[in-house]
Amino acid sequence: MSAASAGAPALNHLAGESSPYLRQHAGNPVVWYPWGEAAFARARAEQKPVFLSIGYSTCHWCHVMARESFESREIATLLNAHFIAIKVDREERPDVDRLYMTFVQATSGHGGWPLSVWLTPELEPFFGGTYFPPADRWGRPGFATLLVRLAEAWANDREALLRRGTTIVASLREMAAPEREPGASGALERSPLDRASALLCEHFDHEHGGFGGAPKFPRPVTLNLLFRLAATGAAGIREGAAAMAESTLAHMAAGGVRDHLGGGFHRYSVDAQWRVPHFEKMLYDQAQLAAAYLEGWQTTGRGDFAAVVRETLAYVQRDLTAPEGGFYSAEDADSARAERPEEHGEGAFYVWSRAEIEGVCGDDAALVCEHFGVRAEGNAPEGADPQGEFQGLNILHVAQESQIPGEAARLQGATAKLLAVRAQRPRPGRDDKILTAWNGLMLSAFARAAQGLGDEAHLRVAERAAAFLRRERYDAATRRLIRCGAGARAIPGFAEDHAFLIAGLIDLYEAGGAIGWLQWAVELQEEMDTRFWDGAAGGYFGSEPGDASILVRFKEGYDGAEPSPNSVAALNLLRLAALLDRADFRRRGEETIAAFRTIWSRSADALPQMLVALDFALGEVRQIVLAGAPTDPELRALARAIHGKLEPPRVILWADGGAGQAWLAERVPFLRDVAARDGRATAYVCRDFACRQPTSEPAELARQLE
Repeated sequence: MSAASAGAPALNHLAGESSPYLRQHAGNPVVWYPWGEAAFARARAEQKPVFLSIGYSTCHWCHVMARESFESREIATLLNAHFIAIKVDREERPDVDRLYMTFVQATSGHGGWPLSVWLTPELEPFFGGTYFPPADRWGRPGFATLLVRLAEAWANDREALLRRGTTIVASLREMAAPEREPGASGALERSPLDRASALLCEHFDHEHGGFGGAPKFPRPVTLNLLFRLAATGAAGIREGAAAMAESTLAHMAAGGVRDHLGGGFHRYSVDAQWRVPHFEKMLYDQAQLAAAYLEGWQTTGRGDFAAVVRETLAYVQRDLTAPEGGFYSAEDADSARAERPEEHGEGAFYVWSRAEIEGVCGDDAALVCEHFGVRAEGNAPEGADPQGEFQGLNILHVAQESQIPGEAARLQGATAKLLAVRAQRPRPGRDDKILTAWNGLMLSAFARAAQGLGDEAHLRVAERAAAFLRRERYDAATRRLIRCGAGARAIPGFAEDHAFLIAGLIDLYEAGGAIGWLQWAVELQEEMDTRFWDGAAGGYFGSEPGDASILVRFKEGYDGAEPSPNSVAALNLLRLAALLDRADFRRRGEETIAAFRTIWSRSADALPQMLVALDFALGEVRQIVLAGAPTDPELRALARAIHGKLEPPRVILWADGGAGQAWLAERVPFLRDVAARDGRATAYVCRDFACRQPTSEPAELARQLE
């Protein structure tokens, strides 16, 4: 814990920042500045290099480096004497993080957080890395040694470092601005989807699910592609994709990567079996995995997958939802130990000794221990706990399912007791930033759960979150979206904020029929096109032009823990085109896909979400029109019939007979004549805006969709 967070006065310039990560460092003896002109001007005036440290509030190794180095007065003295120190929250400023992460990855072959980069006063990077221990260790120079060497190099060979910085920035600009690919405007074809299926099969872990070995990440974008292949692929591909997705979801749901007491998922597993997680919980994981398990339920009909959706969303409502309706960003991996509050440890909030479980669960303890694989010596697999952090402790995972009648109820009662006891422990820190991009992902999850599971409460949560974003994160007069913060500290929205929110608004419109959400999605798409589109080579830059501190603007061409805004935007454009008959949106969606053809055609694993958009672009998209009052239970029953199984490409239009339908009919003229028949809610299944025989029966609608 920093001095500032313990109540001591701030020693630097971070105390007034909105980012919890920056405030964590407000009491460091390092004279930190936030990213901004005050720091840049001082670096130029004093001709000192900048030390840039990028991280986020729930980052375990960021905490370690803070305790070891940034809270050390000896190291702080070195930093303050020779450098201008700047702290950046990567979640607030993805543009800064992307620029300098690209540099570190290109020069060192790896990346991660904390990201440590040294810059010239003109912000050109000349040296970088990630975590550095405070003293020489593991054959690597310690942070203190590095500071001394770099200070000496700046004093004695400054011109060489300046030239290196200039050369590096020129190389980064070349990487960021490739010319339009030859053949980028050529016809899109399905063969890359087939190649992606073969590649996924090659890397699939048939024993434990997922792809590759340890550490193992959920990477929901890969699951999204598998479900598209399961819905639209050729016969052999469909079955294989569905099997890989089901196995992965089942093993994750049983593993320690899932919080079996409180719901939700941890960031990743350090082992290949999903047993020992890195315990932080990120909003973007909860959103994407809830959607993945929903599609898993639609594909397989497995009730346990639907239960995971409900539990994950319940966790988000309970622990990550702000009073005003938005969603917080994350919960930390580290927390104070209940028995020794002065000590912090990773996973301390979540792990149990066998004695603790016996004390809480009484007569049901043996059942609980058998179910969750609890042992007196601890249950971390060999090699997954090299530091011995979980010795004698247990990470709950499903080791054995009981088939004995009545034991499920006993287990449920016992786990409720464990959850109540756990709630009394010191909680992990929560990052209370409300990021527009991640809220857009969560908005999609709740809206799609409302569609698939037919739970109106999920729809209300989504509507409340969207209303918050409209009220607090959007200036209607300028049509400017805000990423986070307010007033003078507001950070403008990036491409990902626009793309993820647009996707959420489309899902919300399709779930509930309120035309205002679709209208806002169109506004935001038009603004995204204006602010971020690359007219020379296609695709969207991550940030707007005009910020002199961002030396290079990048276009994200990789679907990682979060999808690329380009991948999401491509699908958004195609969906809006199918909803509103907008040829310009369809053309731009196809251009976005084509702009990254070299990547997804050669390395499908790099852009699985872009291939989801490709699948939509190549499909015969159906428009399903629901005519009647959106609140009519009969119309809701028809809507539920749409989502009982995984669907090929489709969009949903609501013909409410009022202003919403009139607005749509101005853009899609055939909707003028669509109405409920004989006073009953009616569904129309259409292709290219030509419709089949309408029906008021959910079973008949399901038959038509098949």
